[in-house]
Amino acid sequence: MFVCAGCGTELTAPVSRVALPDHTDYGAWEQLHPPLMEPATYALNPRPTGPPWRLWDDVGEDLAAEQGVYLPQYSVSFGSRDRIVIAPGDSRGMALILEKCEGYCMGIDGRDGPNLACEGCGRPVATRMDDCGLWQTVWLEPDQVRRRPSGVPAVPVPGWDELDLEACAVAPVELDGSWNFRWQAAVPVALARLVVACEGRPVTLPGPLADLVGDAVAGYLPAGPPALTARLAGPGRPVTPSGNGEVLLVPRHPVTGEPWRPPHGTATVVPLDIGVWAHLALPGETSPQPATGTLPEGVLRDDYVVPLRPWRGFRPHGRAFRDTLAHLPGIRRPELRAYYDRYSGPGPY
Repeated sequence: MFVCAGCGTELTAPVSRVALPDHTDYGAWEQLHPPLMEPATYALNPRPTGPPWRLWDDVGEDLAAEQGVYLPQYSVSFGSRDRIVIAPGDSRGMALILEKCEGYCMGIDGRDGPNLACEGCGRPVATRMDDCGLWQTVWLEPDQVRRRPSGVPAVPVPGWDELDLEACAVAPVELDGSWNFRWQAAVPVALARLVVACEGRPVTLPGPLADLVGDAVAGYLPAGPPALTARLAGPGRPVTPSGNGEVLLVPRHPVTGEPWRPPHGTATVVPLDIGVWAHLALPGETSPQPATGTLPEGVLRDDYVVPLRPWRGFRPHGRAFRDTLAHLPGIRRPELRAYYDRYSGPGPY
């Protein structure tokens, strides 16, 4: 658990570290979101986040690069690194600082910095964020809190062969026919990584991903005859070398955040949200169904659920794509800067 660095007041329930989700900073505008983190978990963000912000023209390329930003932006964060994010339901012993609770329209967006104070000593220790377009979070300031053993036995980190991939899979379409917010952010994040890994060369997407969202994301990829092929690889999927012009889309481990690596070979790997990867990689429903005839009298029907269909086309989160490119050092290569100048425009957000 985390406690106040000043007085020792408990600020969280017992929590275990997991990977920071790819969709952390990217939600759907003017819509309320659920909590970002699962109960009893936390993650660290290694990038500087939050205020204070400085304009790009005042910062310059060299200082921006020290902050992990490699393309011109409107402003650059000089906030804390390694801020700790938890689900709001796991927070304890904190009270809102009402004069720091500004927001856009439906909640608090954190623009004023820490807005939660320790109930024990009153020092600002965290920021609650829950406005429209934001995943519900509480961000603990790393220099205002410290870790304390909770006494709860640690859960071993599962190996790749121990993960329940079916439980990890996230469906792309919600029950109301809308696209899943996590998919809308995770797919363009992976595409940005793919573009940099391929050094701006044209690449074809794996069949399952191309079939689902290929038309919607075509504007993000370099144009021209495909020179490289991307395919899904990961636990339970055998890897057979098929030449040099291949890139592997692999899952990120949900706890460590590390990408899966093939046991042999030197193929380029590009990490993909494990929820998206598992949905694409796992086989669909394969149970047999009668092709003709009718059920005997007295036999109850047990039809399989018809797959959900979206009511509109897939809309990738454009800012997720651009921000990911901006934080990848490889984007500074001349061929990729030329790509960025031409192809970074698509996206609704």
